[in-house]
Amino acid sequence: MTFKRINYNFGVLVSLWLNYYRKMKDKKEKYPSCFGIIDLVFPKADDGLRTTPEACLECPHKTKCLRSAMKELKGLKVREEFVDRAYESGMIGFLDRWSKKKELSRRIKEQSTKYKSN
Repeated sequence: MTFKRINYNFGVLVSLWLNYYRKMKDKKEKYPSCFGIIDLVFPKADDGLRTTPEACLECPHKTKCLRSAMKELKGLKVREEFVDRAYESGMIGFLDRWSKKKELSRRIKEQSTKYKSN
């Protein structure tokens, strides 16, 4: 009797998970075409600093979009720009800069091999 109850509960959990997965998959398809493209959602201005366009500020996906863009290869290079700018302004020291640049370099290399294999 207990065994059937566990199977039933497991089946219900699997069913709920599949429904959730399908809904999430549908939501992913509803993102705008510019979603996660760093040059569109976080472009470099004339002064060399990156800013978010006005249209992106009104978008309901802005946070996920920017996070997604920053995880990609170009986003990691933007993070390198941030580290260099922080070092030049004296906000971080040499060892902190070296550590962050090394970590970013490793992640960039990891991302580039991932793209080459696909």
